[in-house]
Amino acid sequence: MLDLQRLRALHAVSVHGTVAAAAVALGFTPSAVSQQIAKLERETRTVLLEREGRGVRLTDEAHQLVATAAELLTLVERAETRLEERRGVPSGRLTIAAFASAARGLLPPVLADLAVRHPALDARLSEVDPHLSVDLVAKGAVDLVVAHDWDIAPLPAPAGVEHAVIGDDPCGLVVPEGHPFAGRTAVRREELGGQRWVCQPPGRVCHDWLVRTLRSAGHEPDIVHQAEENPTLIALVAAGLGISLVPRLGRGPLPPGVVEVPLDPMPVRRLYALWRTGASRRPAIAETVRTLCAHWPRVSPHAGPSGQLGLEQG
Repeated sequence: MLDLQRLRALHAVSVHGTVAAAAVALGFTPSAVSQQIAKLERETRTVLLEREGRGVRLTDEAHQLVATAAELLTLVERAETRLEERRGVPSGRLTIAAFASAARGLLPPVLADLAVRHPALDARLSEVDPHLSVDLVAKGAVDLVVAHDWDIAPLPAPAGVEHAVIGDDPCGLVVPEGHPFAGRTAVRREELGGQRWVCQPPGRVCHDWLVRTLRSAGHEPDIVHQAEENPTLIALVAAGLGISLVPRLGRGPLPPGVVEVPLDPMPVRRLYALWRTGASRRPAIAETVRTLCAHWPRVSPHAGPSGQLGLEQG
């Protein structure tokens, strides 16, 4: 008989791409994941993973087994949801994936609140890029996702995934104190040409939004410095090396020598909670989403009214 935990390990490698990433998601060591899959290979008398450079590749037989594992894990999730629903209280393990500024600016008080009010709930957070996290929740690798989209870059919502709006996060133009834009009441997007920008790398939503927005206004962006984290972007602006567009959530106070100037119209990203349809009746999901929405006004007191952003069905 196939062991469910070993199937779960193989499924995690398929979803996350590497044994190391699967181990992080499962809360195991890479060695433990490798051992689980080795035992599964012996049980099935089938080679499931093959070396490919520094990583591994799933064999055709492994892909077939992963499809079966996904069906079994869905059934297990359904059973666990029914049991939790009968108990009527949030309980069990809940895995959450959130993008960096939400993990820093929103999730800590939410997780602390849940821990106090629902001690039977074991909520665990991982920081994941929003476009990756949506795929993870669709495949059952995590239970709940906090992601975001922008007005010109809607976030795809896979079939079988439901969502709730958490709130809108305004983004300001951050410039050095001596910059010509400093002190302005607003800057129009058409005025942004000819600037030196510090921005996140390509593939990040903020980067894509900046490039598409400037090109739509007839400007080719001059991105001179790239960094993953908003504090690094702000430090580069403070050094006078360029200007940047930085969301307010998780940003913290700006350092001396840096000021925020509103853009007209102001860019807004919308935050969502996403979960699988099969888990909709799970009390842990409902209570965590409710707590996220309840804490949003406290962590983003300057957030404006909701705009016309939405998930794009994919």
